[in-house]
Amino acid sequence: MYHLLKGFHEYLTRKEEFSVIIIGLDGAGKTTLLERIKTLYNETPGLSPDKIAPTVGQNMGKITLPSTILKFWDLGGQRGIRSIWHRYYDDCHAVVFVIDADDRERLSEGWEVFDSVLSAPQILGVPLLLLANKQDSPQSLSVEEIRNDYEDWHRRKLESARRSYGEEMEMQHRSERIASLDVMGISALEGVCPDWIQDSIIERNRRLRTARRQSIPHRGPRGEVTLAWLWSRLQGIAHAGESWFVVTLVGIAIGFNAAIISIVTEWLSDIKMGYCSDGWWLNQQFCCWEIEGGDEDTCEAWHQWSNVMPARWAIYVLFAALFSFVAAHLVKQLAKYAAGSGISEIKCIIGGFIMKGFLGFWTFFIKSVTLPLVIASGLSVGKEGPSVHVACCVGNLIASLFKGFSRSQVKMREILTASSAAGVAVAFGSPIGGVLFSIEEMSSVFSIKTMWRSFFCALVATVTLSAMNPYRSGKLVLFQVTYDRDWHFFEIIFFIILGIFGGLYGAFMVKFNLKVAEFRRRYLGKHAIAEAVALAVVTAMIGWFNHFMRIDMTESMEILFRECDGASDYDHLCQTTYQWPMVNSLFLATVARMGLVAISYGCKVPAGIFVPSMAIGATFGRMVGIMVKAINRAYPTSGIFSVCQPDVPCITPGTYALLGAAAALSGVMRLTVTVVVIMFELTGALTYILPTMIVLLVTKAVGDFLGTNGIADEMIRFNGFPFLEKDDHAYNVPVSRVMRLNLKTLPASGLTVQDIETILASTEVKGFPIVSVDASRTLLGFIDRSELRYVLDKAKDYQDVQAGTPVSFAPDAEDEEEAEFSGMASGPAVGIDDELSLEIMETTATPDVLKLWPWVNQTPLTVSPQLPLEVVMQLFKRMGPRVILVENHGALAGLVTVKDVLRFTMTEHDDRHSPWNEQRFDGVVDEAVSWGSDAVDRAWAWCRGRLGQH
Repeated sequence: MYHLLKGFHEYLTRKEEFSVIIIGLDGAGKTTLLERIKTLYNETPGLSPDKIAPTVGQNMGKITLPSTILKFWDLGGQRGIRSIWHRYYDDCHAVVFVIDADDRERLSEGWEVFDSVLSAPQILGVPLLLLANKQDSPQSLSVEEIRNDYEDWHRRKLESARRSYGEEMEMQHRSERIASLDVMGISALEGVCPDWIQDSIIERNRRLRTARRQSIPHRGPRGEVTLAWLWSRLQGIAHAGESWFVVTLVGIAIGFNAAIISIVTEWLSDIKMGYCSDGWWLNQQFCCWEIEGGDEDTCEAWHQWSNVMPARWAIYVLFAALFSFVAAHLVKQLAKYAAGSGISEIKCIIGGFIMKGFLGFWTFFIKSVTLPLVIASGLSVGKEGPSVHVACCVGNLIASLFKGFSRSQVKMREILTASSAAGVAVAFGSPIGGVLFSIEEMSSVFSIKTMWRSFFCALVATVTLSAMNPYRSGKLVLFQVTYDRDWHFFEIIFFIILGIFGGLYGAFMVKFNLKVAEFRRRYLGKHAIAEAVALAVVTAMIGWFNHFMRIDMTESMEILFRECDGASDYDHLCQTTYQWPMVNSLFLATVARMGLVAISYGCKVPAGIFVPSMAIGATFGRMVGIMVKAINRAYPTSGIFSVCQPDVPCITPGTYALLGAAAALSGVMRLTVTVVVIMFELTGALTYILPTMIVLLVTKAVGDFLGTNGIADEMIRFNGFPFLEKDDHAYNVPVSRVMRLNLKTLPASGLTVQDIETILASTEVKGFPIVSVDASRTLLGFIDRSELRYVLDKAKDYQDVQAGTPVSFAPDAEDEEEAEFSGMASGPAVGIDDELSLEIMETTATPDVLKLWPWVNQTPLTVSPQLPLEVVMQLFKRMGPRVILVENHGALAGLVTVKDVLRFTMTEHDDRHSPWNEQRFDGVVDEAVSWGSDAVDRAWAWCRGRLGQH
């Protein structure tokens, strides 16, 4: 009887099971979608997006609905895995094809794969859904654009397929199915723009609850010490020291990772030239440790690959191609976010824009592995910008292991800011410069607490790097240098020339690189690996014949920064008899490097622009220094050189290289104070702070006159990220011109649970303003969509709330007096733990009424419709709200978001606030190039003629 009843019960309660396969190209967001589905419908949440790795094989997920069990199979989208998709077609009940609506370069590839899925006979009668993912991105195509794009692609293929009747019939059959195809726009991610104000409320409420628990007396009746008291004290100490402990771990990890990357980069850079017979793992410096300067001609242990120059050149080029191929392939297949510098994206993330997976483990691992390969390949890119990205990945990964940080967006932003400072600190050996970089470039709002943590993290990372001593020379970076000579006031004339060059270089690089980026997006999206290999080969073929381009850029800067003291001389750089050949070589290196950096920065490998720009400025500065020194030698007692002492070198060309590097870096990044401090920490001398400041002020003046923005800011605008610039602009319009008028609002009372469910199902907005029931529409608060969804689900599961249960968003007088909520900010239940949330629901969720007021922000940020748009932008930048509500005398009038502001500024006021427009600037550049080339030729001929007489 028992088995009979058990079988009858299982039959009655049996749920139908259906299998759904999720397919699409790699990187389309299939796994993120599956984990999001698991989070929404299962009690155990799925993986967070930053912990999701590329799918190699399959992922499985299961959700249980009232009468149905759905099994999802997420199949990998790599080219080699697509061949096994057909094995799942026979057993599936539905197919979901995910297309990346933000990746326009791969749309054609996606349609090829999607068309092959449509052609499979096993799924002719199976429901098929096309999901246009990443609709949260400003650059993504809409659902209608996705459908039109596929229809255009399908039409072109149909025309080319009309060679045979059978193939045309097959195309016609697929066309009938396409006509009934469902296309849905989704975003597998939620919370793209977090609300800083709500985060602050959550953090304050959490601190109040913690303080309340700690204030409860745990001593015995007579005041004796108990285990509960000791445990509460230990918890307080752990909570107070958790942030500093996490910052210490992050700093140590960043310093260790930077040392490993430096060591591997040096070895890979030298392996292109030869090998060490004493040990294959030794680079040239360690192989020839006992020989001054590590000269390969006098070092018996270091062997070149061949004694024949063409063979050495071919091997050099082959190694460059191999390194770039491996790096580009790993980035494309495993971590597409590892490409590029990452500084633009980090700025947006710290500013409040969430990019899921950008700071994940695979991005960190692949970028750390490929960064030495890219630098060793000789591509005209640097590792300092990507070092900031890697450092932020380290900070995000370590902080997410601690509950206090993973649940607090406020603390995570502080860790990311501190990590960015540590990344610059280990890249340049400049902890103070790293802190200033995070202030000047990365964060728009910088508190004293964040500054101290940034400084401590940068200090720990620098100490760790110094303890590992990767170069065995005591230097944190190769191009650290010291100067013991002073400068003269007449050199300010030449320093100004360097500053002008820095400003012009920055304007040229930003403008031209954006043109290249646009070309790359349009034509080279499918050929990322081929592009990286081609650039590496071209760079190697050109760079081999120039002494300053053949070696690593950091090593070349170390050489160019040196004083000519006779201790070491690279390729006759300090010899007077070779000064004019050196000038020619440096000029060619400057011009060639500028062109290569302009086309290389932005390719799909880890690529920074800090050191390439510094290398360009260093070659130009050293060239100017050599020319000034030559003029001084020719006319030692005349004019401006009369103040020089006869037996002491008057001109130090190495300082010109240093100042030129500072000018170029400032010109392309639009940094001033940070660069001054970095150069001071690199040289360790106060003597050259004033020249550095003069050069950078001239660079900034030229950049401001030309209307140049930093390349990081321009890439943010190019990629369409929702980020407000620091600069203030005058738009002379009120916020009412920008705000949204047709809002989805919720009345304070009068709705049921079923009504709320219907509203949630029919809208996709991130939150709802709460208004009064009467006709005045008085604004009472704002509730987040995720909070509303969470409370409804929990109330149904635990409090027996039915569909017809009334819902109330406004508190009663007795509700606000409860001890649990006294003293807490608006929205006391927002962001709390599940246990506390369920305790609150015991009093607020009953079958008679569901009170949602604890989850309502009763004091949202509001402004008047007449408020100038500039003030609203300041509120977004300084306070970081997701939305700002617009109320007119208490009544709700509209709503404005960051995207609304950006859309308005880009469509109606897209000016660069420069006295020069683009056409005029292009014309002046053309005129200046033609005039400058003629002037340089005449000046060169005159100088050679005059100096030849002496």
